[in-house]
Amino acid sequence: MSELRDRPTILRITEVGEEILRRSCRPATGEDFGSERLARLIDDMFATMEVADGCGLAANQVDVDLRLFVYDCVDDDGVRHVGHVLNPVVDAQEPGRALIEEVEGCLSVPGANTRLARPAHAVVRGVDQHGEPVTIEGDGYFARCLQHETDHLDGGLYIDRLSARDRKRMMKQTADRREKVFAQRTAKAAKAVEAGRLVGS
Repeated sequence: MSELRDRPTILRITEVGEEILRRSCRPATGEDFGSERLARLIDDMFATMEVADGCGLAANQVDVDLRLFVYDCVDDDGVRHVGHVLNPVVDAQEPGRALIEEVEGCLSVPGANTRLARPAHAVVRGVDQHGEPVTIEGDGYFARCLQHETDHLDGGLYIDRLSARDRKRMMKQTADRREKVFAQRTAKAAKAVEAGRLVGS
């Protein structure tokens, strides 16, 4: 493989309205685990998330039908969590669970954000790229990230949890801010490509 191909590639991020964001992704199977194709996808997703200033990214957000997400998220205590998970399932929440309301946005709904209540704690179980079991536990903002990305793989967006009025407001925000957001992403991607760290799509 050439040196150029060894560098991660920046992928296009799908946007609200695209069909792939609205269906459940296929589970990873034996032919996926340990493959060069999967390792490459994970690297490319981290690169794409970086230039888009995200803290999590699901495979269907880069137009890939696979139950996979990557994350690089700082929790409420300032601890950084970096990793990936395939076939994630969020543990059922106990009745009376604590909720926290914080600002939430999405790379596939560019420029829009609003306050949204979610459980303050989350446990996600799945497997890594080699098919080995993994358990990821998070509180606060990291818990929000884990739930948000798992929702994506089930065909859901955070705006689905809002009232019709608030969803309309989010779509207006993204229409107004999308161009600026994409200009920022393009500029950051260009710098990474120029520095030789990443490859443009």
